[in-house]
Amino acid sequence: MIPEIMKDAEERMQKAVAALVRELKSLRAGRATPALLDKIMVDYYGAPTPLNQLANISAPEARLLVVQPWDKNVVKEVERAIMKSDLGLTPNSDGAIIRLAIPELTQERRRELVKVVKKKAEEARVAVRNIRREANDSVKELEKDKDISEDESHRAQDEVQKLTDKYVKEVDGVLQTKEEEIMEV
Repeated sequence: MIPEIMKDAEERMQKAVAALVRELKSLRAGRATPALLDKIMVDYYGAPTPLNQLANISAPEARLLVVQPWDKNVVKEVERAIMKSDLGLTPNSDGAIIRLAIPELTQERRRELVKVVKKKAEEARVAVRNIRREANDSVKELEKDKDISEDESHRAQDEVQKLTDKYVKEVDGVLQTKEEEIMEV
């Protein structure tokens, strides 16, 4: 019973940290990375389709992304989707290949991005703490139903707290890495 609760809590905490990492990959940190375009959806013959399923995306230089749609008919739609995104990038197309110059981030924009990153990290911490609360509730339920002793309940809750501390620390590490990446000029 308790091992299942622990295993479930740990898996869910890992997923919360992984979700944060995925989320932060799509944030612009001043250097070009194909992950910047992960959330862009293109209207492909009436169906919203992720850009990375319609084109080859590469970063040949630190400040340049190249998008090469496999279907030349979709170039205009890809451009439109990039313009509509909140990335603030202007596509430059020659009819077959789309080039995206990644502008240097201003100090003010960097600080705004750091705030966004901190907010997302806090959301991840809250998710981890919610998982802790649910695991502790499950343990207390077992104790209430007399399935485990009070001592076992306290031991299990301590273990859940150790797991929580471990994953909150991981979130803080991810936050610090991304913050340094953003502030790096």
